[in-house]
Amino acid sequence: MSENTTKPERLWAGDYGREWTRDNERDVDQINRLYDERFGITKTALLERFLGDLPADAKILEVGANSGIQLSCLKELGFNRLYGIDIQREAIELAHKKRPELDVIEGNIFDIPFQDGFFDLVFTSGVLIHIPPEKINSALNEIVRCTNDRIYGHEYYSEEYTEIEHRGHEGVLWKADFPEQYMEGRDLQLVDVDYLEHRDSDNIDVEFSLKK
Repeated sequence: MSENTTKPERLWAGDYGREWTRDNERDVDQINRLYDERFGITKTALLERFLGDLPADAKILEVGANSGIQLSCLKELGFNRLYGIDIQREAIELAHKKRPELDVIEGNIFDIPFQDGFFDLVFTSGVLIHIPPEKINSALNEIVRCTNDRIYGHEYYSEEYTEIEHRGHEGVLWKADFPEQYMEGRDLQLVDVDYLEHRDSDNIDVEFSLKK
């Protein structure tokens, strides 16, 4: 990694990221149970609500795909052109082994290795929260550049940018109003948004869809 690499990138590409991947590997049923316990709604139900109007052959990219668990949820809903990028090589290898139907490659949110407008949808899930505030616009610009239509996300929510300690690590996790961050200075329309309260804490997540 270069000298400009952020602290979260180093964390997730290194031993911590590898251990997280091993500890959090799940299948679609397990993800749905986790969401139902945490929010009272399954991940599949949320995807149907936010993305159900997209055609099955929509070209979809997940930025920060890890081993492809979220993409597998989309696969079960009938989507068949699914791509992912991640900076964690072990996660990519796991995706190739367990989910060979997905096209997951090494890539960075600050330099997504695809042409302008290559995808119908680009999305993140728990990824923007690990982008330092001073770098967030660079990441959002890349996502916007690569989609010709839609953006989707699930991230921690706060009205103001707020840093959160992450398992003893500082400077690697933030919550914010990410739909607002996207729309600030960009020609994007908010299609749908929902605020999901955690049943076991006072945390809130935001689920959102935007259109160019």
